[in-house]
Amino acid sequence: MTIQSAGTAADKPHFWDEASAHLMKRDRILRKVIPKLTTEWLAPRATPFVTLARAVIGQQVSVKAADSVWGRFTAQCGSRLTPNAVLELDEGVLRETGLSKRKAEYIHDLARHFAEKRIRPAAWATMDDEAVVAELCAIRGVGRWTAEMFLIFNLQRPDVLPLDDVGLLRAISLHYFSGEPVSRFEAREVAAAWAPWRTVATWYLWRSLDPVAVQY
Repeated sequence: MTIQSAGTAADKPHFWDEASAHLMKRDRILRKVIPKLTTEWLAPRATPFVTLARAVIGQQVSVKAADSVWGRFTAQCGSRLTPNAVLELDEGVLRETGLSKRKAEYIHDLARHFAEKRIRPAAWATMDDEAVVAELCAIRGVGRWTAEMFLIFNLQRPDVLPLDDVGLLRAISLHYFSGEPVSRFEAREVAAAWAPWRTVATWYLWRSLDPVAVQY
């Protein structure tokens, strides 16, 4: 995950205000959290390749570690953060950025999928969430969490609930269960009141833990 502030009003997702109003009516915690963040929202989208590469790099590491690796990775790519530019970097160079051998392989494979047109990003906007998840998860190194980050941050789908996200579970634990660990079932029960705007609720709960926005 990388730190980025919200965009301009023109960048605001069309559903954001309606979703925020709905959530404040339905949820006592969000009724307190949302008014503190009225000038922020999901930031503008990166390209599909950049969003996915960033998410792969951010898997199972802290925000700080992911940001550090991403900075070195983009420096190696220069001004051309494209699949072909990544394929020009050998595995040793990718490893020098802080990527594990496995993640370096994943990033190369992701770049190859885009460069060789094995996937169809232009079609994702018209596909339903689960169809996009299924197509993305066929790429080596992309699991459900990574696919859901793509749905949230790139396609800006309004009703995604990433139950594998540690930050979301931590926020639910803190705000709804007095810090006690929560199961996926309990988290899903809490989130039932957020539909059909679970993406927006998730974003606000992430922000309740972190004073700056995250963006893929």
